[in-house]
Amino acid sequence: MKSTVLFLTGDLIFASRVRAACETAGKNFAFAGRLPEEPDEDIGWVIVDLSTRNGVVADLMPTVSRICPDASVIAYGPHVQVDRLKKARAAGVPTVLTRGQFDASLSSLFTD
Repeated sequence: MKSTVLFLTGDLIFASRVRAACETAGKNFAFAGRLPEEPDEDIGWVIVDLSTRNGVVADLMPTVSRICPDASVIAYGPHVQVDRLKKARAAGVPTVLTRGQFDASLSSLFTD
């Protein structure tokens, strides 16, 4: 069972909300600025904050396919940053949400 949520962001304050949701769901929380170089079979979720880590989107899905192919991938950003949301969808990110949608889903997001 995959138990790690890898959160790519630079927003330390919002990261505490995501960490709390992970802990409530019994998942491990990993805060990072980029994806790891080596495969990690324990990563079950990769979450990208488009407001602070938009630069990783172009290579995100190929890298996820290599290091954690079974992970759920979510990108989120402010609803006013429409271009970033569109670019994430165009890059193949399967779930792209506004920050409000992501925040509202935190309580049930990390269920298996």
